[in-house]
Amino acid sequence: MARSQVVFDLQNMPSMEALLGDDKARSFAEGSIIQGRVVEKRDNGVLLDIGYKAEGVVSREEFSDWNSILVGQTIDVYLDLVEDEDHMPLMSVRKAELQKSWNRIVQNHSEGGVIAGIIKHRVKGGLIVDVGVDAFLPGSQVDIGPVRNLEDYLGKKEDFKILKIDVERRNIVLSRRELLEQARAKQRAALLAELKPQEIRRGVVKNVTDFGAFVDLNGMDGLLHITDMSWGRISHPSEVVKVGEEIEVMVLEVDRARERVSLGLKQKEGNPWDTVEVKYPAGGRVKGRVVNVMPYGAFVELEEGIEGLIHVSEMSWTRKITRANDVLKVGDEVEALILDVQKDARKISLGLRQTMVNPWEVIAEKFPKGTKINGKVRNMTSYGAFVQIQDDIDGMIHVSDMSWTRKVNHPSEVLQKGQDVEAVILDIDASQQRISLGMKQLTDDPWTTIRNRYRIGELVEGKVTKLASFGAFVELEQGIDGLIHISQLKEERVNRVKDVVQVGDSVKARVVKIDTDERRIGLSLKAAQDEAGPQEIQSATADSEALRPGEALVDVGDVFDSALSERALRDAKPDADESGDAPASPVTASEPAGGDGPKANEDVSAAEATPTQP
Repeated sequence: MARSQVVFDLQNMPSMEALLGDDKARSFAEGSIIQGRVVEKRDNGVLLDIGYKAEGVVSREEFSDWNSILVGQTIDVYLDLVEDEDHMPLMSVRKAELQKSWNRIVQNHSEGGVIAGIIKHRVKGGLIVDVGVDAFLPGSQVDIGPVRNLEDYLGKKEDFKILKIDVERRNIVLSRRELLEQARAKQRAALLAELKPQEIRRGVVKNVTDFGAFVDLNGMDGLLHITDMSWGRISHPSEVVKVGEEIEVMVLEVDRARERVSLGLKQKEGNPWDTVEVKYPAGGRVKGRVVNVMPYGAFVELEEGIEGLIHVSEMSWTRKITRANDVLKVGDEVEALILDVQKDARKISLGLRQTMVNPWEVIAEKFPKGTKINGKVRNMTSYGAFVQIQDDIDGMIHVSDMSWTRKVNHPSEVLQKGQDVEAVILDIDASQQRISLGMKQLTDDPWTTIRNRYRIGELVEGKVTKLASFGAFVELEQGIDGLIHISQLKEERVNRVKDVVQVGDSVKARVVKIDTDERRIGLSLKAAQDEAGPQEIQSATADSEALRPGEALVDVGDVFDSALSERALRDAKPDADESGDAPASPVTASEPAGGDGPKANEDVSAAEATPTQP
């Protein structure tokens, strides 16, 4: 019973508040700053008497100057707990100092004000600054420009602008940038007022971009554009200036309203184009380095700031150059002839081929008119074929110079690409770089002796090679055709040519007309069938003369004309070609021999007359 009674008495002991009194207990409020007296200084801390029933211990690490602490000294402490688990008060000297600093900052500073501090260490997103308490300096507020390394600012004592004070969270946000911008604005205003165009200023390259560099003129930034860095060609501003480099620049323009300054480097030196006509006269030879190549030509640097253009058309006498980089590359050292100088437009035209022997002049001497050559067909167009004569020099055989007797509409009817061919040189124009060739000129014109081989009234024999709606073509000999008009097939009216003759038939006919100028021979089948005498021949001749010119007379070239006519008739009337029905008026082709397209000795540009290199 006695032991139980003792326990009961302990449980019903009076509280601390009752023993000390209500007023004394309330003076020890947790979270407040109170004073304590150093009772004992130990190795690991001090024992403080705060007037409570028990002393408290403060760790040695809490004191910034441990050696200055003395027994009996009174210091301020922050009361975390009135009693901890050991029934002792829990106190902190450091928290007391922080609380006093915080109170001092809140009392003496406000948002927008300026406060001094030391940058302590780096954290995510910025820096921590000691202003009596820890404050946050965002990375974007450290400096005016982008900051590459925040570590460079550690340990620096600076002034900061207070952006925000959060009392509840005990948080302060600072800005160094705003103070720098305010100071810079004053400097900028003063600098703008004194800057003048054409004056030389020193500055530091602050930033380099693709289009230029920004130079700090000690108060504001000016733009040094890439086009104002050098009279020569540069690909990027970093080739001329580097970040942090101190340079001298010329003030080109001051825009005080927009607070902008344009700067120049090259303007400090004279413009090399001012004396270009004296240094580089037309007709002179120059040496230079290829600095840029475009599809249409290559730019050659003659000196810093002076470039000339070699156009693709001035790169070779014989080759058709379509891309300049097929001939020249950046970095090539070349010699060229000055063709033209335009000082105001800042253009110099150069020629590469003019420094070489003109092969067209050489070939004109080597192959005079009338010379026979053998060459390979390298290219064909609708109007002729280009034949290699020597190296890269080609001559052109026009379709009209391919055959005496046949109308050639396209060179592929006679020649093939890669075929070896013999031709004769008809004309050489070295200035226009054109050579005209002929195939038919290798033989005599058969039409010059046609009257010696055929006479009007003569009975001839040949094979039907083509039927048209207006008559039948008969091959008399190689390359020579005659036409039997539908009216000369029989005495009676013939509606369809194929009712009388077929392709492949061998027929005998009388010659009723020979026209050497038009290269046509007219034949009559009905005169041959009647074995007509002189009177009948004269009558048949009269009938043929009564026809419209060209109706009864045609050369082999008209075979192709008639074929086109037949196709047109077939498209319009499907039965016209097959039936051989004669139209009301006989169809004729009166176009002279020779295909469409310019001849080689006509006005054809060098680009057209020179084939693309295979």
